[in-house]
Amino acid sequence: MAPSPAVAAASVDLSAIAEEIFTTLGTGRQIAPFTSRPSGLTLDDAYRITALLNQKREARGEKRLGRKIGFTNRTIWQQYNVHAPIWGYVYDSTVHNLESITALPIAGLAEPRIEPEIVFGLAAVPSPDMDDTALLSCLDWVAHGFEIVQSPFPDWKFLAADTVAVNALHGALLIGPRHKIGTRGREWRNVLSDFTIELCCDGRVVDNGHAANVLDGPLSALRHFVGLLAGDPVNHALAAGEIVTTGTLTRAMPVQPGEIWSTALSGIALDGVKLRFD
Repeated sequence: MAPSPAVAAASVDLSAIAEEIFTTLGTGRQIAPFTSRPSGLTLDDAYRITALLNQKREARGEKRLGRKIGFTNRTIWQQYNVHAPIWGYVYDSTVHNLESITALPIAGLAEPRIEPEIVFGLAAVPSPDMDDTALLSCLDWVAHGFEIVQSPFPDWKFLAADTVAVNALHGALLIGPRHKIGTRGREWRNVLSDFTIELCCDGRVVDNGHAANVLDGPLSALRHFVGLLAGDPVNHALAAGEIVTTGTLTRAMPVQPGEIWSTALSGIALDGVKLRFD
């Protein structure tokens, strides 16, 4: 069990911020960035809000299923004025298997965008000093899917601490077919850092990506996240069985109801995925 969030400086009411965020979940409503307010917000305090918000979500019956890593794609750092990865939780209320969902309603999401990602299922807890072979030995499966991110802050204008406070902008995670690692660890190691992807909307290619965009590959993104979490005094430690999605391989693209988005991957034995928005 994670320790209770530490008491913050008196000038920032972290409980009030967590409650403000909690009341916006699922509404599509937007708020002013916390870093633009007189009291401001630090990154450390934002992760304390992550813990407080998680407590509220669990108290109403949501179950944590894992984590999302955000801003691992260095090609988009300048666009969002965020220059290092962040992370948040994913829940049974936000994670879906693509084989069991025909369309995703987006009415309750604020300015939603789509991100094609590589998703891991943990068989054991990795450590930040592991090489790629050791990291793969901690994985049960690998999959490709979409994360849907949203911005409670108008026009996607924020600083890093703002994004952390709102659970790393997470809206939904949709996971494609899961491929067991098994005895094929060496094969996966060779391809996970060197494949390409096309992102399409209604059959038209709108962006291309490469595995190396994500901190030189999804395994490197996982390693960075494990190191980041190791220094977190208030949030839950990783556990076997968790899902970790490793960040967008392309730009995050705005989505609208009625659109059908799909991917095609080259250089890796993962299925492309497809999703319609309602």
